[in-house]
Amino acid sequence: MPTPRQVTLPGQRRELVHWCNKVWERGWVANHDGNLSCRLPGRRYLATPTSFSKGEVKEDDLLVLDRFGKKLQGRWRPFSELTLHLAAFNTREDVNAVLHAHPPTATGFTVAGIDVHTTILAEAVISLGDRIPTIPFALPGSESQLEVLTACMPYYDAFILGRHGVLTVGKDIEQAYLRMELLEHLAKIQQVAMQVGTPKHLSPHEITTLMRKRTKGGLGPAGRGVSGQPPI
Repeated sequence: MPTPRQVTLPGQRRELVHWCNKVWERGWVANHDGNLSCRLPGRRYLATPTSFSKGEVKEDDLLVLDRFGKKLQGRWRPFSELTLHLAAFNTREDVNAVLHAHPPTATGFTVAGIDVHTTILAEAVISLGDRIPTIPFALPGSESQLEVLTACMPYYDAFILGRHGVLTVGKDIEQAYLRMELLEHLAKIQQVAMQVGTPKHLSPHEITTLMRKRTKGGLGPAGRGVSGQPPI
């Protein structure tokens, strides 16, 4: 199983707090929005607590959880969307970090019922694949949303949560952060293109060529040896 880039608990705490603060600085969260977690050795997880601004989280505020999400260390309560994070960890052994936030442009698109498309930029297809799925809207804690996300998890690295926000995964928390950064950047580019004209997409042949490069780089389901078709 891949291990996190920082394997010591103190190192993981510093890193998770660093990226919490970055998410807040970028304006991807407000109030108590968002949550971050990463895998620890021994089938444990390090996670942000509920009801905290991500700009105020400190190392000793973080929680250590067992494989089922039960608190092992920490003063505060786990966040309510923890099941989404556990679904990612339990479904993919290559996922060592999960990030959920509400980047405003991408979230605004899903509130309006508009998809964010990777196929407007070649680099985005290589990084995120030929599409970013939208998990249908459900109230927080819904089993239906969890089931769809779990079924889609082997095939994608970034997800739009319908009328809610964005969830990304990575080999470490930095990669999960960078994938969310790219998704929000794409949404901003698409927004401008829609304001001044009609967004132009890559051709099917170009997309196929880029997807082969993605696979060659070890990215995406084919690069990880996953077969089959995603459910959505």
